[in-house]
Amino acid sequence: MFNLVIFGAPGSGKGTQSELLIEEYGLFHISTGEVLRDLIARGTELGKIADSYISKGNLIPDELMISILADLLDSNPATAGGVIFDGFPRTINQAKALKVMLAERNSKVHAVVGLEVEDAELIERLIKRGQDSGRADDNLETIKQRLEVYHTQTSPLKDYYVAEGKYHGIHGSGSVKDIFNSIKTSIDKVKP
Repeated sequence: MFNLVIFGAPGSGKGTQSELLIEEYGLFHISTGEVLRDLIARGTELGKIADSYISKGNLIPDELMISILADLLDSNPATAGGVIFDGFPRTINQAKALKVMLAERNSKVHAVVGLEVEDAELIERLIKRGQDSGRADDNLETIKQRLEVYHTQTSPLKDYYVAEGKYHGIHGSGSVKDIFNSIKTSIDKVKP
Protein backbone atom coordinates (compact mmCIF):
# COMPACT_ATOMS: atom_id res chain seq x y z
CA MET A 1 0.00 0.00 0.00
CA PHE A 2 1.39 3.39 -1.06
CA ASN A 3 -0.38 6.45 0.37
CA LEU A 4 0.05 10.03 -0.77
CA VAL A 5 -1.32 13.29 0.54
CA ILE A 6 -1.75 16.06 -2.02
CA PHE A 7 -1.59 19.38 -0.27
CA GLY A 8 -2.13 22.97 -1.32
CA ALA A 9 -4.43 25.94 -1.14
CA PRO A 10 -7.86 25.88 -2.78
CA GLY A 11 -7.32 26.18 -6.54
CA SER A 12 -3.71 24.95 -6.46
CA GLY A 13 -4.47 22.05 -8.81
CA LYS A 14 -4.89 19.20 -6.34
CA GLY A 15 -7.78 17.61 -8.25
CA THR A 16 -6.07 17.87 -11.63
CA GLN A 17 -2.78 16.44 -10.38
CA SER A 18 -4.60 13.76 -8.38
CA GLU A 19 -6.15 12.44 -11.60
CA LEU A 20 -2.69 12.08 -13.15
CA LEU A 21 -1.26 10.45 -10.00
CA ILE A 22 -4.15 7.97 -9.90
CA GLU A 23 -3.48 7.00 -13.51
CA GLU A 24 0.28 6.76 -13.00
CA TYR A 25 0.34 4.85 -9.71
CA GLY A 26 -3.05 3.09 -9.59
CA LEU A 27 -4.11 4.85 -6.40
CA PHE A 28 -7.65 5.18 -5.07
CA HIS A 29 -8.66 8.85 -4.93
CA ILE A 30 -10.19 10.21 -1.74
CA SER A 31 -11.19 13.83 -2.21
CA THR A 32 -12.75 14.96 1.02
CA GLY A 33 -14.34 17.85 -0.86
CA GLU A 34 -16.06 15.47 -3.30
CA VAL A 35 -17.09 13.11 -0.49
CA LEU A 36 -18.61 16.01 1.45
CA ARG A 37 -20.28 17.57 -1.62
CA ASP A 38 -21.85 14.16 -2.37
CA LEU A 39 -23.20 13.91 1.18
CA ILE A 40 -24.57 17.48 0.91
CA ALA A 41 -26.14 16.84 -2.51
CA ARG A 42 -27.85 13.70 -1.23
CA GLY A 43 -29.21 15.69 1.72
CA THR A 44 -27.90 13.25 4.31
CA GLU A 45 -27.83 14.30 7.95
CA LEU A 46 -24.03 14.35 7.79
CA GLY A 47 -24.26 16.43 4.61
CA LYS A 48 -26.43 19.01 6.38
CA ILE A 49 -23.95 19.25 9.25
CA ALA A 50 -21.01 19.53 6.83
CA ASP A 51 -22.81 22.21 4.79
CA SER A 52 -23.30 24.37 7.87
CA TYR A 53 -19.49 24.63 8.10
CA ILE A 54 -18.49 24.57 4.42
CA SER A 55 -20.96 27.24 3.27
CA LYS A 56 -19.18 29.69 5.59
CA GLY A 57 -15.71 28.64 4.37
CA ASN A 58 -14.90 26.75 7.58
CA LEU A 59 -13.58 23.22 8.17
CA ILE A 60 -15.76 20.43 9.53
CA PRO A 61 -14.77 18.85 12.90
CA ASP A 62 -11.74 16.53 12.75
CA GLU A 63 -13.35 13.54 14.43
CA LEU A 64 -16.18 13.60 11.91
CA MET A 65 -13.81 13.61 8.92
CA ILE A 66 -11.59 10.85 10.36
CA SER A 67 -14.67 8.71 10.93
CA ILE A 68 -15.79 9.23 7.32
CA LEU A 69 -12.32 8.33 6.01
CA ALA A 70 -11.95 5.24 8.20
CA ASP A 71 -15.30 3.97 6.98
CA LEU A 72 -14.32 4.62 3.37
CA LEU A 73 -11.00 2.74 3.75
CA ASP A 74 -12.61 -0.18 5.55
CA SER A 75 -15.55 -0.58 3.20
CA ASN A 76 -13.84 -0.18 -0.17
CA PRO A 77 -11.48 -2.95 -1.39
CA ALA A 78 -10.13 -0.58 -4.09
CA THR A 79 -8.14 1.22 -1.37
CA ALA A 80 -5.91 -1.84 -0.72
CA GLY A 81 -3.18 -0.78 -3.18
CA GLY A 82 -2.93 2.73 -1.81
CA VAL A 83 -4.77 6.01 -1.76
CA ILE A 84 -4.25 9.63 -2.52
CA PHE A 85 -5.74 11.93 0.10
CA ASP A 86 -6.87 15.12 -1.64
CA GLY A 87 -7.93 17.91 0.72
CA PHE A 88 -7.09 16.04 3.91
CA PRO A 89 -5.45 16.52 6.33
CA ARG A 90 -5.88 20.26 6.68
CA THR A 91 -4.59 20.72 10.22
CA ILE A 92 -1.81 19.22 12.32
CA ASN A 93 -4.42 17.54 14.54
CA GLN A 94 -5.95 15.92 11.45
CA ALA A 95 -2.48 14.78 10.31
CA LYS A 96 -1.89 13.16 13.69
CA ALA A 97 -5.33 11.52 13.63
CA LEU A 98 -4.70 10.24 10.09
CA LYS A 99 -1.35 8.81 11.20
CA VAL A 100 -3.06 6.92 14.03
CA MET A 101 -5.95 5.74 11.83
CA LEU A 102 -3.55 4.44 9.16
CA ALA A 103 -1.26 2.82 11.75
CA GLU A 104 -4.30 0.90 13.04
CA ARG A 105 -4.51 -0.49 9.49
CA ASN A 106 -0.74 -1.24 9.34
CA SER A 107 -0.08 1.62 6.95
CA LYS A 108 1.15 5.21 6.82
CA VAL A 109 1.44 8.33 4.68
CA HIS A 110 4.47 7.73 2.47
CA ALA A 111 4.78 11.17 0.87
CA VAL A 112 3.13 14.59 0.87
CA VAL A 113 3.02 16.56 -2.38
CA GLY A 114 2.71 20.28 -1.67
CA LEU A 115 1.51 22.38 -4.60
CA GLU A 116 2.80 25.89 -4.00
CA VAL A 117 0.96 28.72 -5.85
CA GLU A 118 0.71 32.47 -5.15
CA ASP A 119 -2.61 33.79 -3.76
CA ALA A 120 -3.31 36.12 -6.72
CA GLU A 121 -3.13 33.18 -9.13
CA LEU A 122 -5.28 31.04 -6.81
CA ILE A 123 -8.02 33.71 -6.69
CA GLU A 124 -7.96 34.04 -10.48
CA ARG A 125 -8.19 30.25 -10.95
CA LEU A 126 -11.05 29.88 -8.44
CA ILE A 127 -13.10 32.75 -9.88
CA LYS A 128 -12.76 31.17 -13.33
CA ARG A 129 -13.67 27.72 -11.95
CA GLY A 130 -16.76 29.21 -10.32
CA GLN A 131 -17.81 30.81 -13.59
CA ASP A 132 -17.23 27.56 -15.51
CA SER A 133 -18.70 25.09 -13.02
CA GLY A 134 -21.25 27.13 -11.09
CA ARG A 135 -19.74 26.01 -7.77
CA ALA A 136 -21.36 28.22 -5.13
CA ASP A 137 -18.21 28.30 -2.96
CA ASP A 138 -16.12 29.82 -5.78
CA ASN A 139 -17.09 33.46 -5.20
CA LEU A 140 -14.63 36.18 -4.16
CA GLU A 141 -15.83 36.53 -0.54
CA THR A 142 -15.78 32.78 0.15
CA ILE A 143 -12.48 32.34 -1.72
CA LYS A 144 -10.80 34.97 0.46
CA GLN A 145 -12.20 33.27 3.60
CA ARG A 146 -11.01 29.85 2.36
CA LEU A 147 -7.51 31.20 1.69
CA GLU A 148 -7.41 32.84 5.15
CA VAL A 149 -8.43 29.51 6.74
CA TYR A 150 -5.79 27.76 4.64
CA HIS A 151 -3.00 30.14 5.67
CA THR A 152 -3.83 30.12 9.37
CA GLN A 153 -4.91 26.51 9.91
CA THR A 154 -3.56 24.41 7.05
CA SER A 155 -0.21 25.82 5.97
CA PRO A 156 1.46 24.80 9.31
CA LEU A 157 1.10 21.23 7.97
CA LYS A 158 4.01 21.95 5.68
CA ASP A 159 6.35 22.30 8.68
CA TYR A 160 4.84 19.17 10.28
CA TYR A 161 5.48 17.04 7.19
CA VAL A 162 8.90 18.62 6.55
CA ALA A 163 9.86 17.52 10.09
CA GLU A 164 8.66 14.00 9.26
CA GLY A 165 10.75 14.02 6.07
CA LYS A 166 7.67 13.47 3.90
CA TYR A 167 7.04 16.89 2.33
CA HIS A 168 7.80 17.41 -1.36
CA GLY A 169 7.23 21.05 -2.34
CA ILE A 170 6.27 21.46 -5.99
CA HIS A 171 5.99 24.79 -7.85
CA GLY A 172 2.30 24.69 -8.83
CA SER A 173 2.36 27.26 -11.65
CA GLY A 174 2.94 26.37 -15.28
CA SER A 175 1.61 23.63 -17.50
CA VAL A 176 -0.23 20.68 -15.99
CA LYS A 177 2.27 18.33 -17.64
CA ASP A 178 5.34 20.14 -16.29
CA ILE A 179 3.89 20.23 -12.77
CA PHE A 180 3.07 16.52 -12.98
CA ASN A 181 6.57 15.66 -14.20
CA SER A 182 8.02 17.51 -11.18
CA ILE A 183 5.72 15.57 -8.86
CA LYS A 184 6.56 12.23 -10.49
CA THR A 185 10.31 12.86 -10.27
CA SER A 186 9.95 13.64 -6.56
CA ILE A 187 7.61 10.72 -5.75
CA ASP A 188 9.62 8.12 -7.68
CA LYS A 189 12.52 8.75 -5.30
CA VAL A 190 10.48 7.57 -2.28
CA LYS A 191 7.97 5.07 -3.70
CA PRO A 192 8.68 1.55 -2.41
